[in-house]
Amino acid sequence: MADYTPIYDGGVNPFTATTSAAVTGGRLLAVSGAGTVAHAAADSLAVVGVAAHDAASGGRVTVWPMDNCIHELLSTGAITASATAGVVADTNGQVKAATIATAAAAGSLVGVAMTTVAGAALVRVMGKN
Repeated sequence: MADYTPIYDGGVNPFTATTSAAVTGGRLLAVSGAGTVAHAAADSLAVVGVAAHDAASGGRVTVWPMDNCIHELLSTGAITASATAGVVADTNGQVKAATIATAAAAGSLVGVAMTTVAGAALVRVMGKN
């Protein structure tokens, strides 16, 4: 995905960061070092938002925060929207299903699933706040 904007931005403003590796628009980003971001790894505790566009390593990327935004993110597997349907980071900045209480306790919760997907597909996620 080249360019990305959230479904709903909740009035938040994006910010810019420097990449420590190439990133893809629409993927989760996490802190990767001093002042840098990269695709979030599985169960990352350092997710800061979603890349607004593709960027090369060492480049600048616009980042949409998670809080109060509704994002459409690529899942790596099935996710079922429900009262306990949490979402956490998976490999390469994608997302996977998790139980809200468990992920929140672990500090890895990035949001709540608002739609259901049967496999690798775009799922709507309300960012945690």
